[in-house]
Amino acid sequence: MNLKALVAAGALLATQSFAIVGVGFHYAPGFGTKMKSAEPAPIANNINLSHDGFDGMMQGFGFKAWIDLLPVIDIEATLNIQFGSYDASLWVDNPADGTVNEIPLEIELGGTPFGKANPKFVAMTGDLSITYPITTLPIIRPYIGGGLSYHLNSFVLNQKFASSFIQPSTFDEVAAIVLDQTMDNDTKSQALQAKGQEMKAQIQDKALDEGLNTSIGGHILVGLRAKLPIIPIAAYGNFKYYIGGDYPSEVDPGNMTVELGVGLAI
Repeated sequence: MNLKALVAAGALLATQSFAIVGVGFHYAPGFGTKMKSAEPAPIANNINLSHDGFDGMMQGFGFKAWIDLLPVIDIEATLNIQFGSYDASLWVDNPADGTVNEIPLEIELGGTPFGKANPKFVAMTGDLSITYPITTLPIIRPYIGGGLSYHLNSFVLNQKFASSFIQPSTFDEVAAIVLDQTMDNDTKSQALQAKGQEMKAQIQDKALDEGLNTSIGGHILVGLRAKLPIIPIAAYGNFKYYIGGDYPSEVDPGNMTVELGVGLAI
């Protein structure tokens, strides 16, 4: 066998196993994140709000682009979108007979097959990472690295949020219904139910318009990319641990994300 041909073939294999640039899509669950639940608490006279929490895992997905700058460093840019679902309800009391009307809070999703959904805590994270290849093996490319993270996250549908966006006149109307001695209990319950639906609509409108909280932090990562020679497809996996970031008081971030994806690599 010609030694020069063997060396040339090996060099071709190594150079064709890695891409100059790549873009990919990945599954990106977040681990360890917890959101505390809140028992019914007043947002106005005879009106309470409660919400559940979630524990341990947020579902998510993301996008990645990378540039290989051999032999020293590579650069990755990533956007991950993660979310955890929870239930929330308004509770409207009728002191006349001690009944309580529950109004589950849902967010309208116009144009979707489902129409309505329970509230979600959404976290979006943009990462800019510098990675260092641990080895120069063909096909498989393990690396370590770190970089900056830009965090965006949504509100939690808590008492403060709800009381800020329900119109004061609605609270006054609820109080008037509660104090009205001319209504029988059935009529009063129906009227309170209707006012509960109004408050729900007001909260939904503001929930869809509410902006995202932003903050800056950092991350460290360990990862692996794999690409066969010639074929312009790569698979990758990252484990990231985040440092810093600002979250609502009800949310205890787990700071851990896994990225498992495939992409086009040329």
